[in-house]
Amino acid sequence: MADSSEILAGLDRDQSIAVTAPAGPLCILAGAGTGKTRAITHRIAHRVRSGQVRGQHVLAVTFTARAAAEMRERLGKLGAEGVQARTFHAAALRQVRYFAPRLFSGRAMPELLDSKARLVGLAATKAGLKTDREVSRDLASEIEWAKASLIEPDDYAAAAAKALREPPFDAALVAKVYAHYERAKRAQGVIDFEDMIRAAIWAVEEHPDVAEQVRAQYRHFVVDEYQDVNPMQQRLLEAWLGGREDVTVVGDASQTIYSFTGASASYLVDFQRRHPRATVVRLTRDYRSTPQVVGLANAVISRARGELSRLRLELVGQRPPGPEPTVRTFADEPEEAAAVAARCAELIAAGTPAREIAVLFRVNAQSEVYQEALAEAGVPYVVHGTERFFERTEVREAMIALRSYRGEDEGGLVPTVHAALARTGWMPDSAPAGGAQRERWEAVSALVSLAEGMVGGDAATLDEFNTELQRRAAVQHVPTVEGVTLSSLHSAKGLEWDAVFLVGLTEGTLPVIHARTPDAVEEERRLLYVGVTRARHTLWLSHAAARTPGGRPRRQSRFVPTSTPPSGAGQSGNGGPGYPRRPLDKAAIAGKARRVMAVSCRVCGTGLVNGADRKLGRCSTCPSDLDEDLLARLQDWRARLAAIQKVPAFVIFTDVTLAAIAERRPGRREELAAIAGIGPRKLMLYGDDVVALVGGTSVDALARDSD
Repeated sequence: MADSSEILAGLDRDQSIAVTAPAGPLCILAGAGTGKTRAITHRIAHRVRSGQVRGQHVLAVTFTARAAAEMRERLGKLGAEGVQARTFHAAALRQVRYFAPRLFSGRAMPELLDSKARLVGLAATKAGLKTDREVSRDLASEIEWAKASLIEPDDYAAAAAKALREPPFDAALVAKVYAHYERAKRAQGVIDFEDMIRAAIWAVEEHPDVAEQVRAQYRHFVVDEYQDVNPMQQRLLEAWLGGREDVTVVGDASQTIYSFTGASASYLVDFQRRHPRATVVRLTRDYRSTPQVVGLANAVISRARGELSRLRLELVGQRPPGPEPTVRTFADEPEEAAAVAARCAELIAAGTPAREIAVLFRVNAQSEVYQEALAEAGVPYVVHGTERFFERTEVREAMIALRSYRGEDEGGLVPTVHAALARTGWMPDSAPAGGAQRERWEAVSALVSLAEGMVGGDAATLDEFNTELQRRAAVQHVPTVEGVTLSSLHSAKGLEWDAVFLVGLTEGTLPVIHARTPDAVEEERRLLYVGVTRARHTLWLSHAAARTPGGRPRRQSRFVPTSTPPSGAGQSGNGGPGYPRRPLDKAAIAGKARRVMAVSCRVCGTGLVNGADRKLGRCSTCPSDLDEDLLARLQDWRARLAAIQKVPAFVIFTDVTLAAIAERRPGRREELAAIAGIGPRKLMLYGDDVVALVGGTSVDALARDSD
């Protein structure tokens, strides 16, 4: 028997109890940042290394490929050989493929649909509906919910009404589309992901020989994020167990935010009732966040109501103290976004990497104003939770260009990659001003960064680099894009950053306007709790009193605490935890709104709202008086400075800002500061150089002076 004492080293008391709990049902209630993955991987390793179980008899399941990969990596380092760590889908797929000849009359497993979109669109047409991509996506979501909840087409309407669903069309019509979809699949001989899990259930429940083989192989089960299982996944787990009870589940009812997909925390809540002999361990020591962040998280979730609140955990921060969370109110969304962008720039200037900052919002539609504000402030960003990295059009095009490049070696991997990507229009110092174009540029730049990181390593040639990209694409290993993360709260689940901005916290947005039942409102509260617990050190919560300057007033979200959090730390400034908020000065807000609008076109006098127009000081349709020679000098100066500072050129000034300088030709620092987006920091860093360039100084002369 191998010594496993080192497995227990470094665990806290509650983690040790979880790791060494006897065989049998174990429920680990693990709060955010309390080391749940550490606990379950060390439990598996402890049992394997001490000889209690054999690694090949353990199956650990989770919900994302990333989490499964992390679990496998940790188990490998702990010496737990042979353990299988997979998602529910991957585990089911492996079993169905293996047993396919027995399940499908000697044939291989039917083709698995990557997407429901085409067949759902066909089914909708047969049901008399006109569809587009968004309609098909909504219908596919309803079908996925029904199948995950083990609901057949004939039962959909009644089940949807009972669950208080709000389907995209009349429930009877959705049921009709669902039925047509099922028939279309059978006619084409294909299955979807839900069918595949059903096949795995059917294989075990209806085939005794399959059940015997599966249960002989897997005898000990671990389920991560147990609050997120749906009825179909729970039934598969029960089929695997076959009445046995050697199962460990870990979850946090306060992080239940996927009920709309069919996930149900009731299995976590009822675990001890279904397994009377179960051991229950609570992990409450938070190693992720400062006590100030933990205190606010506790304050948010302390007012939770309903069944899930029975398992609420009060976290205890273990990190050194940090700054108090900031709670701010702004006149309108553009002002809120501009303030967030300015604070992001300050954090980056002070040493916080851009990738360690996130701006989180309730709905994706809130992203646009923050993309524009960050671009105006010269802060790089990446939008998270949309397409997978290697499925993005620009990334696919870049990989094709890299594979097909037949030019000469340019003196190393990185220059060769630059030359190959230049054929797609990508240039290292030509980041677009903002929005989707900037995101595309950043995505391709991430490939370049990957090449830079491999110089002298395993991939020193273009062919080897292409092979590495193909490998990463196969496992969806996304290279780091150096930028502030913009993400919805749902997509942020499972991630963490040094600094987190929770924005747009207004009634009607959080809770979202269609959260009409008590359970739906409680899920919205849990969503904010998840957002708060993503922050390690710096936390900002804000809302805008109006959507647009002078618009209809809105109230702050009911979920934002107004009393001192359990940590007992106060907050200085307006609206922080521990201090009553000052009454909102409507006259001051109106004044701010007027100041936001007080930029007019210097050519025609029209008021300017668009960020780029405000920066240029004219309408985009009005004639330009741009000094092209000055613009060329500014671009040359920026490129040289970016190379020295080893930052993307747009971090110094965006293309729009340079164009504005070349049009307006500010002769003094005060005139330069009047250009929208040039704040005190950039004025201090670059003001003298820019004024000198406007006055006719050459870039070479500036370089000599700085030497």
